[in-house]
Parts: sequence; structure tokens; C-alpha cells
Amino acid sequence: MGYTTSALHSSTTTRTHLLRCQFKFGSSFNSTKHHRNLGFSGSSSRTSLPLHDFQSVGFPPHPSRISCRAASVLTREEEEKKRTKETLSWERGKVKLSVLLDHQVQYGESVVILGSIKELGSWKKKVLMDWTENGWACNLELTGGETVEYKFVVVGKDKILVWEAGDNRVIKLPKEGNFALVCHWNMTSEAVELLPMESDETRDLGEGVSDNGSAVDSAAVVSEVGSTAMVSEVEGSSFVEQWQGRSVSFMQSNKHRSRETERKWDTSGLEGLALKLVQGDQNARNWWRKLEVVRELVVGNLDGDNRLEALIYSAIYLKWINTGQIPCFEDGGHHRPNRHAQISMLVFCELERISCRKDTSPKEILVIRKIHPSLPSFKTEFTASVPLTRIRDIAHRNDIPHDLKQEIKHTIQNKLHRNAGPEDLIATEAMLARVTKNPGEYSEAFVEQFKIFHQELKDFFNAGSLTEQLDSIRESLDEKGLAILASFLEQKRSLDDLEGSDNDKGFDQLLKTMQSLNALRYVLVKGLESGLRNDAPDAAIAMRQKWRLCEIGLEDYLFVLLSRFLNVLEAVGGSSWLAENVESKIVTNWNDSFDALIIGIHQLGLSGWKPEECAAIGNELGAWKDKGLSEKGSEEGKRIWALRHKATLDRSRRLTEEYSEALLEIFPQKVKILGKAFQIPENSIRTYTEAEIRAGVIFQVSKLCTLLLKAVRKTLASQGWDVLVPGSASGTLVQVETIVPGSLPSSIAGPVILVVSKANGDEEVTAAGANIVGVILLQELPHLSHLGVRARQEKVVFLTCEDNDVIADVQKLSGKYVRLEASSRRVSVHPSVNNESDHNSTVGIPLAQGPLSTPALKASDLSSAAAMVSHPVEVIPAEGIVQLAKAVAQTCGAKAAACGRLALLSEASDEVYNEHGVPASFKVPRGAVIPFGSLESVLASNNSVPTFNSYIDQIETAKVEDGALDKLCSQLQRLISSLQPPKHIFEMLGKLFPSSTRLIVRSSANVEDLAGMSAAGLYDSIPNVSLANPVAFGSAVSLVWASLYTRRAVLSRQAAGVPQREASMAVLVQEMLSPDLSFVLHTLSPADNDQNIVEAEIAPGLGETLAAGTRGTPWRLSAGKFDGAVQTVAFANFSEELVIGSSGPADGEVLRLTVDYTKKPLTVDPIFRRQLGQRLCAVGLFLERKFEGPQDVEGCLVGKDIYIVQTRPQPH
Repeated sequence: MGYTTSALHSSTTTRTHLLRCQFKFGSSFNSTKHHRNLGFSGSSSRTSLPLHDFQSVGFPPHPSRISCRAASVLTREEEEKKRTKETLSWERGKVKLSVLLDHQVQYGESVVILGSIKELGSWKKKVLMDWTENGWACNLELTGGETVEYKFVVVGKDKILVWEAGDNRVIKLPKEGNFALVCHWNMTSEAVELLPMESDETRDLGEGVSDNGSAVDSAAVVSEVGSTAMVSEVEGSSFVEQWQGRSVSFMQSNKHRSRETERKWDTSGLEGLALKLVQGDQNARNWWRKLEVVRELVVGNLDGDNRLEALIYSAIYLKWINTGQIPCFEDGGHHRPNRHAQISMLVFCELERISCRKDTSPKEILVIRKIHPSLPSFKTEFTASVPLTRIRDIAHRNDIPHDLKQEIKHTIQNKLHRNAGPEDLIATEAMLARVTKNPGEYSEAFVEQFKIFHQELKDFFNAGSLTEQLDSIRESLDEKGLAILASFLEQKRSLDDLEGSDNDKGFDQLLKTMQSLNALRYVLVKGLESGLRNDAPDAAIAMRQKWRLCEIGLEDYLFVLLSRFLNVLEAVGGSSWLAENVESKIVTNWNDSFDALIIGIHQLGLSGWKPEECAAIGNELGAWKDKGLSEKGSEEGKRIWALRHKATLDRSRRLTEEYSEALLEIFPQKVKILGKAFQIPENSIRTYTEAEIRAGVIFQVSKLCTLLLKAVRKTLASQGWDVLVPGSASGTLVQVETIVPGSLPSSIAGPVILVVSKANGDEEVTAAGANIVGVILLQELPHLSHLGVRARQEKVVFLTCEDNDVIADVQKLSGKYVRLEASSRRVSVHPSVNNESDHNSTVGIPLAQGPLSTPALKASDLSSAAAMVSHPVEVIPAEGIVQLAKAVAQTCGAKAAACGRLALLSEASDEVYNEHGVPASFKVPRGAVIPFGSLESVLASNNSVPTFNSYIDQIETAKVEDGALDKLCSQLQRLISSLQPPKHIFEMLGKLFPSSTRLIVRSSANVEDLAGMSAAGLYDSIPNVSLANPVAFGSAVSLVWASLYTRRAVLSRQAAGVPQREASMAVLVQEMLSPDLSFVLHTLSPADNDQNIVEAEIAPGLGETLAAGTRGTPWRLSAGKFDGAVQTVAFANFSEELVIGSSGPADGEVLRLTVDYTKKPLTVDPIFRRQLGQRLCAVGLFLERKFEGPQDVEGCLVGKDIYIVQTRPQPH
């Protein structure tokens, strides 16, 4: 009779998992647990801290240099000894308690614990818990003998707290000891069971339990699967910890085939590739057939639009197979493992070819990297006709008991050679644990042979440890590569040898190990960049797979090293400690953190995630680190140092956010679809993407960025607020994703203050709701972007916030009536009442000091913008074209008229200097205008006027809610964009511009650039066209005409009370410039209405980067009109600049180039920065005087020349 398995009770399983995990005070993650082996381990087993929410651990503070305990890769036997030693060193009277809440929440939510004692926040301060696959966990050190009341609380995506139902939990603590506690959500009256962490009961339970509660269960086997029972030189795979499939059953006859009766599929609602995959699985009982399903899915979609979808489904499917959640069965056939190896090689080759294609997206690279570890090896020994024969010899040995021979033969040998699957490695490890448990019970020769077979099987499943995988590629490395490999292994060994030390050497060794890892992975990735030749021999392809798995494994090991680094950094004081060092003018202590971040960012680039962006960020961090606090010029070195780092750290954090957003776009929906079809447990479906995010290097990089940004903000005395439009407003606080019509719930009446997750810079605030009086945007935004300008014009209080703690406090007020007060010196958000008579104190938001001087926004102001533009510029149709200098508002629009006047003023500006001798000179690009009436003439010549008029009549009353407005806008745009300007327009423009001249086609409507309606960015501009390509030029003109009827343009005019029939469009055609920098000037400070300064926002390349609200921050300069002082307010961190290719076609397209700010003078040269600020200020003051009022000015720098392309009245 064979050994049979059974499942332990779920609560025992969860409790046991807690006991197995290393929730220890002041210790780093155990890299045995957290390093993903290169095979089927996946990455979701790592126990990580929630994104951005992590606490310092209990290391003693250190006054200057960071020191640490350098953790190493330990066997469980060594961990047992270590834990025993720690147990004996307990502080008397203290209880160490490891708490696990057996509960999962939605992605983006987290769990905290609050209680009656100081250590649990005294019911006021939340104690964060850490996410694990089995629930939420934390470590506590409490005073023995106390009675403690406590509860768990779920923190929602909107930061709303959801408390457990029922009475408070109560626990009476023992006097001292080390215990575990497992709780279940909403079961506040459940019995409290404190489990001694080192009791015999818990040690036995701790072994052999898989993450889903299954166990290898006879008494002889339960304690054998864990590697504690193995001899120290045997390295287990990650399968035992990852496995969530069937338990191992050791059999003495073939009973495999009878197990598939419980399999079920749900194909309802499936279509496309998902249906094809599930149907394929229904006909694929065993592992090799399932691999064939993946091969067909990948190969069948190599060149189609479904390639990414095919890769995503393959990655999910293979992960669930390799964790046992999708089981494999025998099908009666005999297919040796060489069949699996051959299919794996075909899949691997296709994945490598996709990776090397120029049209492969970063998302595809990301998903491919998750497929590789799930494929078996196809080394020569595994593609042989009869692979893995050692187990046959073992099963026929005469020096082992007959029953054991039968179990090995039927459970492992026969199964492996007929229908190999991941479950075979699980069975082999369980058997190895059994035969090595009691040394001497079985013959030494048998045990040795079984160990060798175990290593061979791990190699087949690519489940070896990092060291084993690296050893396997030695023979393929050149002399330089071997030296780098030897260096890494030596550094890793040295780090392991420092286990338990508490000195500077430990930290230095940690960084040396990261640096050597970085060098080794670079060698491997560069070696793989050459691609896969079609005639490559099988042995070379197999070695390439090993290289690929090694570089993935190195990335995973960096996760462990960075987690230790963060633990140590938090232990010495984290962001507060770093900020204190800057105050003491000691920034060398930051260098270790910057080095670690540079390595982390570099590793993301090596993984194919935006490598150019990663390289630029790394260059910047290295340059700013080397530069230190030294700064020429009059500005304070410490402040400039902090602003530079803030810009690059914000850019780094944006990189990590984009990665997380990509995963959220890739996996959740498709995981849900396949999970339903395969009957995967709901918990696995719900936590899949979160596990992927938390398990990667990106997670640790994100945490390090957040910590450093907090330190920089403390250095700058910033609370994370950025005020674009100051003022005061009261209303209901409502959270929305974006500012678009329909995003605001119709049930909310009265004034509203929005908390907005994202914006692209082109939104209209009041078009989304006339009752919006304030906006808090949770991302950075240029002050002078179109959105910022419109908000200022609409008198909507507008500010951004980037501090997560402050955001969390604001979001607690969601749904409540609040008062928002914002100035350049102070921001306050606090509960209020409708009559605003109750001014409660601010809730949880730290404030800067200083009074508010800006008057409160009145309800009557909501319609002021509409009143100012109720009569747009009168339209007088004209024929042909109008030269720019002769443009007037009545025929060409206010924008073209202003450009015409600028052209005249530019000549006079050459003679103008301010009182400090700074020239106010500027130039204006040549231009002409296709005037009002031109569009109507083309409509008439095409017999389209009746159709056009019909659409215009309908659009006045069309509703947003039923889609009628969207439909009419699309119809109008299609009608107009199909038109072409008449031939005589081309001929007249040809007399002004040579045919090869690159041009920009811009809007100049009668409803833009007005005192009460700037309509900034509302209408289109098409760059980089020429008369040499009349089709592209004609299309650009018609697209500008058509932009008069975009959805947001129509809604904007509706909000301003302008009838759609009164809107008209002229087209401004100007010489296209290729600027080094583009800028927007406000000659009146938008933040505090200071008339003595000019504020400039500057971006690299074309101005669209700045005006359209691209994610990122521009350079911000504040220049005194009369004292010549220039202050740097912010450094730029846009990831890309838009440029015109010097040799490319003039087809309306622009190039996007990654920006490295170490090469931008405005960032690195303080003299250039001051001189440019003074010149822009002189130009702004000159234009303000000439146009008799504050101006919103757009322009660019080409070489040494300043060009002005637009000026309009500044809303204020």
C-alpha cells in the first residue's frame, strides 16, 4: 500500500505558512525564499512590502555611515539554528508576535492593524501590514503580560477605511516569548491561539505544506518535503513552495490515469484566442500537449495584431500549469521527455526572434520574460531518444526495499517516461526528502544516485538555483566573461560569509555584490543582443536558453539585494536621516542610495523596459551625485542640488509607475477570463497581477525612489503641493479618474472640488461640469500648460500634489463638504459646511506657514468667462491669402493678428534694452494666413453646405450622455477633413515660401486668444509640412479646419455660451522652426499675482511638450523685471523632446528623442540659466507694455536667437 496525501485544515495551512516565513525583527528577506529560481518558480512567492508603504525595521540608529547585517542564502537547517539563537536572546519581558490575517483584498487596497496600545497606534496611527500570497502579515514587539484590544482595517483605493465588523479583538499576552497568531477577516470573536514559533508542533506542521494547503501527508512524508530534513548539500527547487496543485501520492501500481474526472472548463462567453487556448487544453491532457497548445498560439500569431494577446495568454497558462493549478495527466500514450524538450526549443526560438524584432513593443518584451522560466530545457541530454535514464536504473536496484522500488517505479519512473510533467519534480523532491531523512537507513550509493537524478531533473525543468545555472554556462564564456562571473560569485560568497556581522563591511559588501551582478548581467544581455541565427545548431540554442535564464535569475537576485538595502536604510532613519545629512552639508551619505538606484534602473533597461529612458536616468543620477553641493552663481548650492535630484527622481518614479500601469493593462482582464474558464481559485485570480508587480525589481526601485523623494522634499521644506491657480473654494470633494464630461456623478449638486488621478493637459475644467470650483490633480503638470491656463481663465482653484501621505489624508475627505485654500505659501483642505460658517482645523495635512491673501471664489464668478466672450470676433470673409504683417482679427483671428503685430514689433525690439542692459530683441517666423471664409468657400464648391448646416443645427442641442454629440462631432470632422484647399492657395503661398521650406499649419479661430477665452491648445496645429508635398499640406489645412468641431472644442464653446454657428477658423501658415528650447512666459505671476516678476516654463525641443501637458516637469524660472534676479524654481524632467528631423520627409510627423539632461546647458550651466532668464524677462516686459496688459507668451530659442510665435492676454 502506497503513501497517500490529504489536505490539512485551511486554518492550519495558513498558520503553518506563517511559521515557515521569516517575519523577523530587523532582518532582511531570506533570499532562499525570495530569489526566484530559474525554472517554474515564478515570482509571486516573494513576500514583499506594499508599494510605497513600508516601515523601518528595528535596527539601532547609526550616526553617519550605513551599516547592516548582510543576509545570505541559507539552508533551512542553518535558519533553524539562527532562529534558535535569536530565541535565546529575547529581551526579558517582551513578546515577539508574528501576525497573519488570512484575507486578500482588491489590487490597490491594503490592510492595517490598529489597537489600544502604543505599538498598535493607540487607535489613531495605522500599523502597516505586508502583503503575502496567503494574506497580510506584520511583526510586533510588545510588552509581555498586557491585555490588548485590536482590529484589522482595509484601506481602499480611495483611502477610505473599512473596519472589521463586530467587537474589538482581545488578546492576553504571555510574559515573554516568540509567537505566531493567525486571524480571519470579520471573525472578531474567533478563539485566540498563540503558537510558539519553535514548538515541535509548529515545526512539523511547517514542513511540506504548499501555498494552497495541500501537503505530502503520511506521517513519514509530511516532515520530509522541507529541506530541513535533507542533507545540507542538497538544494531543493522552488517547486515545493510554489506548488498549488495535487498532493503527491506514492503508488505501487499505475493509478495516474483515473485522476482527471474532476476537471471542468467554462467556455461560456469565450471568443478568439482565449477560446482557442481553452479548447486546446480540453484536448491536451498531458504536459507536452499543453506545451504544443502554447507553441501553436505563439507561432500562429507572430505577425498579426494578436501577438501580444497570444503572449499574455501563454504566460498566464504556463504559470498556472507550472504551479499545478492547471493539472497535467497521463493520456495513455508514451511520450518521453525529449518530446517536451523539442517543443520547448521551438517556442524558445520564436520568443527570441520576437524579442529581436524592431516592431516588438516593451509590453511584449515584458511578457516574453515571464514565459521563459516556464519552459523546460532542451539540452542535448534531454533531446536524446531516451533521456533521464538514471531513474530506471535506480528503480531496479537491489539494495532498496521492494515497496520503495515499486513506489519509485510507478510514481516517478513510469510517469516521467510516459507523460512527464511538473508534478514529477514535486514527487522526486518528496522522495528525496524521505530517503535522506534518516542517514544510514538506505544505502549510501542509492542515495547518491537519487541525488544526482534529482539534480538532472531540476536541470530539465530549469529549476536550478542561480549558482547552479551560472555554473552551467561557464564553458560558453570567454576569458573576460569568466573573470566577471568569478567576481560575482566571490562577492556573493563574501556577502554570505558576513552573515550576522553588524559593521560597515557588510554594507560595502552588499553594494559590491550589486555592482558585480550588474557587470555580469550586462555581459549576458549584450551577448544575447546578437539575435538567433536561423542556422544555429541545437547545442548553441540550448546554451542561449541558459544564458537567458541566468540573466533573468540575476535580475531576480537583485530584488533580494535591494530589499536588504532598503531595510538597512530605513533602520538608520530613512528619509529623515538623509535630509539631516544635507542640512549638515554631508551628501556623501546619499551616494550609496544613488548607486543602488542607478543599478536598479540599469537592470530595468537590461530587461528591455524603455532602455533609452533608463540610460538617461542613470546618467543623470551619476552626474548629480558627482557634482555634489558645488554650484557656481548666486543660487544656493544645497537648493539647486535638491531640485536637480527631485527632477530625476520624479522621472525615475514615473518610469516605475508606467511599468506598473503596463502590467495592469496586460494581465487583470485576461487573468479573469482564463481563470473563469479553468476554474482557478478566486484568490489566485485576484492577486495575480499584484504578485507580479510586487515580485519584481521594479517594486524595489519604486520604494527606493519614494524614500529618496521624501528626503528631497524635506530638504526643500516642501509638502508636495504645487499651486497653479491660487484661491479659495468650498464644495463636495469628489474623486474621478479624469476631467471629462460625464466623469462627475449627476447625483452631486452644488459646488464640487475634484480629486483627479490623471490629466493630459488639454482638458476643459468647466466643460466637465459648470459646478467645478476646485481641482486637486495627483500628478505633475506644467503651470502654463493649456489646462492650467484654462483653469485660471475659468477661475477654478487648481493645484497638484505628489506626496502620497498628503494625498491619503485628502482622500479621507472624499464625499464630504470641504474648504480648499491655496496660495504660494500655504495649502489647506479641511471639512466645512455649506454656509462656510464652520472653519474646522485642517485634518492630517501639514501646512506651510503664512496667511492667505487671495479672495475666495464667488459663485457668480462661474459664468464670468462666458460673459466676456458672448460676442466673438466679427468675421469678415476674405479671398486668397493675407500676409502676416497685414493680418487683422476681423479677417484672420486674434492669434494671427497678434503674430502680425509681433512681426512689426520684432524690428523695433532690436533697439530695446532694459535698465540692466539686457536686450529685449526677438524674431518672428515668416508667415501668411488663409483667412475666414476659405473653409466655407471650399464647402460650397463641393456642394457640402446643406450637410454642414444640418450638422451645425443639430449639434447645438445634441446631448453628451446618449452619444449624439460625439457622433455629430465625428461626422463634421470627417466632412471637413476630406476637403482640400483650392489650387490658388497653393500658388499664392508658393510665392512666399520656397517649396522645400518646412512649415507649420496653425489655428487662428475667432474664438481663441481673446481676453475672456484663450482656448489655449483647443485647436490643432500640424507641424513639419511643405508645399513640395501638396497632399500632406492640404490635409494639414483641412485638419486644422476640422479641429473647430472636436468634442472638447464644442463643449468648451457651450460652457462659454458661444453658439457653434458663430465659430469660424482661419489658418496661420508659418515657417517651421527647429528649436533647442521652447517656452511659455507669464508676465504676471500666476501663483500670487506679483507684477514684478516674469515666470517662464521651458521645455526641450518643440513647444507641444510643454503646452499639451505631457507628463513631466519643465524648467521653471522666475525673473525679476526690475532687479535682474533669476531664481530656479524647478528643473525639467520630460522624458522626450519633439524635434524636426533635418533630413526626413515633411509629412506632418515629428521625431521623439529621449532627453539626457546632463547634456542640457539649462540644467548644468548656471550662467546660461541666469542669462536666458534675464533675456526672457526683458522680452516679456517689452511685450506687456506694448500690448498694454499681462501677456501669455509662447516662443522658442533657436541657437542664440529668441523667436516669439504667439502672445495673448493672460487670464488673471
